[in-house]
Amino acid sequence: MTGLVVVVGMLLLLGACAAGVNTEQSAGGANFWAGLWHGVILPVTFVVSLFTDTVSIYEVDNNGNWYDFGFVLGIAMFSGPVIAGGRRH
Repeated sequence: MTGLVVVVGMLLLLGACAAGVNTEQSAGGANFWAGLWHGVILPVTFVVSLFTDTVSIYEVDNNGNWYDFGFVLGIAMFSGPVIAGGRRH
């Protein structure tokens, strides 16, 4: 039961970090660090985006290649350990 409470708590905590429109940043304001964060939280953001139209998995108002690089690096940081963990002997 304790494990279930921890898992639900972590999902709620990560869900609160889901990417969305950032009204505080100027046009083209999402940078490398925002891309990295959005890549790391992609699994949670994807699930949230299935149920709401106000959350997207990718910030279209970004500053270009540095955001994209951070986004892909963030995805790799999440998926690399998950994939490697499945191949333990």
